[in-house]
Amino acid sequence: MIRILAVDDHPIVRDGVARLIGTQPDMQLIAEASDGREAVEQFRKYRPDITLLDLQMPNMNGIDAIHAIRAEFPEARIVVLTTYAGDVQVSRALKAGAHGYLLKALLRKELLDCIRAVHAGQKRLSSEIAAEIAQHAMDTTLTPREISVLKLIAAGNANKEIAAQLNIGEESVKGYVKNILMKLSANDRTHAVTIGLKRGIIDL
Repeated sequence: MIRILAVDDHPIVRDGVARLIGTQPDMQLIAEASDGREAVEQFRKYRPDITLLDLQMPNMNGIDAIHAIRAEFPEARIVVLTTYAGDVQVSRALKAGAHGYLLKALLRKELLDCIRAVHAGQKRLSSEIAAEIAQHAMDTTLTPREISVLKLIAAGNANKEIAAQLNIGEESVKGYVKNILMKLSANDRTHAVTIGLKRGIIDL
């Protein structure tokens, strides 16, 4: 019997997962959690075989929850369920120790196979996600400072305000913005923010 913990801040998603798992003779949903912190507590309590985990959650996000769980339980097998296929976000989750990554839109089609594959020791990505990673494999990544600048652009700050908040000169900010546009192949600041959000480089 594959024992499963479902973690998502939307009860409707957890209900859908519970119904799907409930139809399978070899699976059992043993616990649920609605945020990352609760996920760590429930993992300690129940030690599930597979944890299904959303990334965008209050109190502690999914990436931090993966780090926290695997720091205590290195053998933990975690499958990320998310709405987003952004390659940077996927890479972060896999580096943190996730074994699978599925889009919520494909749960009905792929979840049960994914659970069995990860339980058997395999890694599993949706084909859409694998394609997204391949598309950006050769891209130059943004530096931590460039990501900070992009976040401040997304929050609606002008160069002068960004310079003040980061304690750097306005010319430096212009240089960072130029690099960001070039690396993301963006036409302007708004386009850069859109790409950053889509790829999971930043979130709002």
